[in-house]
Amino acid sequence: MNALSPPAPAVPNASYDETRFNALHHGVLSRYAVLPWEDRTEYQALLNALVAEHTPQGPTEEHLVEELTGIIWRKRRLRLAEASIYRERLRKDATSTLDSDQVATAALLPLVGKHKVKADIPQALSATPADTAHDLRDVKRQQALTCKAMNILAAGKPDAYARVLATAREDIRSYWLECLEDPPADGLRYEPTAEALMAWVRRHWAEWYEGPIAELEHRGAIREQAFGSAYATPRLEVTARYEVHLDRKLERTLAMLFRLRELRRPAVLG
Repeated sequence: MNALSPPAPAVPNASYDETRFNALHHGVLSRYAVLPWEDRTEYQALLNALVAEHTPQGPTEEHLVEELTGIIWRKRRLRLAEASIYRERLRKDATSTLDSDQVATAALLPLVGKHKVKADIPQALSATPADTAHDLRDVKRQQALTCKAMNILAAGKPDAYARVLATAREDIRSYWLECLEDPPADGLRYEPTAEALMAWVRRHWAEWYEGPIAELEHRGAIREQAFGSAYATPRLEVTARYEVHLDRKLERTLAMLFRLRELRRPAVLG
């Protein structure tokens, strides 16, 4: 090459794009943005995406991009907090007898007209439509068998009591025999007769069949009521206020970043 020839243009460093924003990777804010149980790789991916979008120049713009990353990262935490609040409210409604009954009654009152309803809230939340259909068929089948037994008892034949007791469901037969042995203080006469057994079954009819069938037929309404109750919790007010604060901060940070970008543009000569 002739000594008087102009120097060849410099070849860009291949690693320039990779190292250009090292200050961001090790910035003061980023260093403390990720909590010990959070995913630093996920945070870094967000930071890299915002750097690529805004291409900051100089420490001020880099700081603003870093600030944007922190705001969005904290909004992510709010989503986790919101989900946690919902789950905690669902847990409370599902494990408290009073709250569970209130959810079930609120859901079914306009549908079945009953003001005292019980429901298995965890089962309502987790059951699939196939599970519900199976459970409903099972309860209705048991109801039909009990109707048949009641008809046998009502016929008044001498062997009616023994026949019904021999073919009854194991849990019902055990419960009845337990009541005969140790009668509860409910005012009902417990004797090994067809009449007493009929009265006992009628007394439990709503508990065994009417209530469960209503619950299963309207399980979707119970699910909606449980989720709606969780969404309406007042504990969301704190997270909502904080999110408003973050949204305003996001808007201000973007406005400053855009303003600095405008100031970088060369003036257009008239």
